[in-house]
This record gives sequence, structure tokens and C-alpha cells, in this order.
Amino acid sequence: MRKNNWIAAALAVFSLCFAMFVTPMAWAAQGDTGTAASSVTVSEMQSEAGSTKMVLSKGGGSGIPAFSVTVNPDGSEDYSVTLQILALMTALGFLPAIVILMTSFTRIVVVMSILRQAMGLQQTPSNQVIIGIALFLTFFIMSPVLDRINNEAVQPYINEQMTATEALQAAQDPLRQFMLKQTRVKDLETFVNMSGSSATDPQEVPMTVLIPAFVTSELKTAFQIGFMLFLPFLIIDLVVASVLMAMGMMMLSPMIVSLPFKLMLFVLVDGWNLILSTLAGSFGT
Repeated sequence: MRKNNWIAAALAVFSLCFAMFVTPMAWAAQGDTGTAASSVTVSEMQSEAGSTKMVLSKGGGSGIPAFSVTVNPDGSEDYSVTLQILALMTALGFLPAIVILMTSFTRIVVVMSILRQAMGLQQTPSNQVIIGIALFLTFFIMSPVLDRINNEAVQPYINEQMTATEALQAAQDPLRQFMLKQTRVKDLETFVNMSGSSATDPQEVPMTVLIPAFVTSELKTAFQIGFMLFLPFLIIDLVVASVLMAMGMMMLSPMIVSLPFKLMLFVLVDGWNLILSTLAGSFGT
């Protein structure tokens, strides 16, 4: 039995040594073959590409055709599909910020949060419900803008009627028009002066200046709407607190008594219909 154990151990050590020495040699041989084939492929693709210049290289200067920039006859440059996909995947990381700060999402979320606070409801509706309502209402409000982006930028790019750079520029125009329509002139002038830009026409303002001006205007508008929503509920709180003080019930919280009256008032005036329709109509799209 002990002899058999030593034989098994010796075979295991031999197998391990064989794997350590033979496997790297096989990988090296495979790598040399792959390099030769790759160099032939790169040479053929370089001869066929003509006006394509490689932006990434490895080894002795052989380029990677997937990462290339094609020079057009007019001097402009088109990036390869791989680079376009890489840029798109990178841009997806900024998608939440784009949805929140470049659409109607901010105004809707702030107004809904102020409404919940004014009614005295701490967790009803929950944050998930508020964000869901704001998201789908944003899709409803932004649908004309999204349709324009699809018709003027996405579809022409899919049909190869324009380059990626031209499609990106065409997609910015409908979104720029929407943000300019909702941005106050004072806020826009403030950020233009802070940036030191010499733009005199709002259409010439860069997106880096327009976006913070738009967010500032949205926050101001949201707080104005929230203030108007807060007033009727504040009046109910004051009336209930005065009645309780007159009755000598100072130990009873006015919030507990006023909450049913707030809910009754909100339901009787069809509050959700009024608020959501008012929010959608406030953008005037």
C-alpha cells in the first residue's frame, strides 16, 4: 500500500513538472503563429483601407484595424464602429445624470416630495413610487423631444445617412430647444457671465453653460409650485392647532388630527389629477 502511494505521488509530481515546462512552450508557439497571422491580416487590411490611420498600435508599429479613424475627402474624420461603441458604453454611465438634470424629472420629483411633506405623510407615497411617477411622467412630457431626436438623428444614423458626429450634433438640437424654453434669461445670463463666454445668442450657448442654468431654473420653478401647494395644508394645520388650543387639548398633536382633513381635502379636489396635469402643462411642450 505504501509503495502504491509513492508511485502515485511520483506520477503527480511528474505531471506537474510536465505541465509547468511544456504549457508555456505551447503558448509561445501559438503566440508566434497568431502574431504572424495577425501581421498578415493587418497588412492586408492596411492596404485595403487606404486612407485609414491607426490610432492604437502594438509591437513593431502594426495597427489595430478595429480602433481606427477614417479620413474623409473633405478633411473630416469618422471613427470606427468599435470606438463608437466604446464611447456609447462610456456615455451610459452618465445616463442617470442626463435623465435627472436635462429633462423634466427634477421639477416633478421636487414637487412630489414637497407635496408629501405638506400633507404630513413621511413615507406615503414611498420614494420608489414618487420616482416611478416622475420617470413615466418625464417620458410623457419628453415624448415630442424624443420623437424629434429619433427622426432627426437616430434613424438617419442607422440608415447611414449621417456620421456619428453629425448624429450627435443633430440629437443635441431638440434637447437644447427644450432646455432653452424652460430656462430663465436671468439664470442663463448668470452662468454665461461666470463662464466668460462671449455668446450673445442663446442658440450659441454651449451645453456646459446651458445645463446648470436649466437646473437652476427648474429648482426655482419647483419650489414656487411647492409653495403654492403648501399653503392650503398649512391653513388646515393652523385651524386645527387653534381649535385644539381653544379646547385645552394641548397634549394632542395637531398633525394627528389634521391629517384626515388634509387627505379628505386632497381627495375631494381630485388632487392627483390636478397636480400631475399641472406639472405636465407647466412645460408647455
